Amino acid sequence: ELWHGPTCAFKDMALQMLPHLLSASLVKNQEEKTVCILVATSGDTGKAALEGFRDVEKTRILVFYPKDGVSAIQELQMATQEGENVGVCSVVGNFDDAQTGVKRLFSDESLREQLAGRGFFLSSANSINWGRVLPQIVYYISAYCDLMRAERIRKGDKVNVCVPTGNFGNILAACYAREMGVPIGRLICASNSNNVLTDFLRTGVYDRNRTFYNTMSPSMDILISSNLERLLFALTGHDDEQVREYMGQLNQTGRYEVSPAIQDRLTRLFSAGFCDDAQTQKVIGRMWQEHHYLIDPHTAVAFDVLEQYRKETGDDTPAIVASTASPFKFCDSVLGALGVTELAEGTAILDQLSELTGVPVPAPLAALKDKPVRFRETVTRDHMVDQVLEMLR
Repeated sequence: ELWHGPTCAFKDMALQMLPHLLSASLVKNQEEKTVCILVATSGDTGKAALEGFRDVEKTRILVFYPKDGVSAIQELQMATQEGENVGVCSVVGNFDDAQTGVKRLFSDESLREQLAGRGFFLSSANSINWGRVLPQIVYYISAYCDLMRAERIRKGDKVNVCVPTGNFGNILAACYAREMGVPIGRLICASNSNNVLTDFLRTGVYDRNRTFYNTMSPSMDILISSNLERLLFALTGHDDEQVREYMGQLNQTGRYEVSPAIQDRLTRLFSAGFCDDAQTQKVIGRMWQEHHYLIDPHTAVAFDVLEQYRKETGDDTPAIVASTASPFKFCDSVLGALGVTELAEGTAILDQLSELTGVPVPAPLAALKDKPVRFRETVTRDHMVDQVLEMLR
């Protein structure tokens, strides 16, 4: 369970560290400008980044999220964010629209010059920032040690890792842990109906030209997984020209196909599967009925894909499932999976789930009841730049 931080998501692990790593680097490099962190979020990163950077000296942070593309609790977490250096804005479209818009801002030389004149420069808290991926490596090492301590495995025994995956940063961290010597066998990539990664890892063809689905596991509603570029860089032996060619094809046509050699390496490292919303609900219900264990939709996707993998392969190696968010961030989906049809409104839904299950509401989410909404702005992708300039006047 990686979600016991201040925002009840696994992103807290890295985003409680990143602001301090960044502040230290600003001092070390004698940087006089203020850094503005731009974030595109599919739900959890935004709040975790806002909380991590809240009132950190010499920083500002602006988070963009897809309007109607996050859960009600996730949206409320961001809209009520405290701090003098924070901003939040929704974007018309899906996460890929928000992420593409932020990447466009980073490559906008005119904007960069304008902000430099005002004493600012841009940086990221998305997993495209190495400072996000680095701390995530640690918990795969820690989990392996936990299994040894519990005498479930002996030192050197292999374990598999199953991760619900969107932007590919979390499972990439497990891959790096494996390269560093942690005895990880299969890296099992779990997707929802936006199963572009499943197809890629099975066939070597990455094709985002497909229907986009808004699912009950919104942090995985992604068709362009940024950290695959890092994986390809590693698998090609750091061949930047080859990777640049793949990324160029993705930008131009929405599709690329890796070489047979890369495909072979992918197959040796990764397994992949996906789980739709109907099955996700069944898994949440079954985990509660059979084990009295309450999980969120993303974790349910991982459990289901792990089960698919074991049935297909017969591989019963002990496995680590990365549980990435509190079930209370997705009350409507979890309650529906438990057979509830009439849902309470607003934050009362937190108490509804708690009363039904006897599981207490995490304190950071319970505190939302008394917080005023501060941010209500919505823009199109083409007007995201206006929000940046407005915040950094």
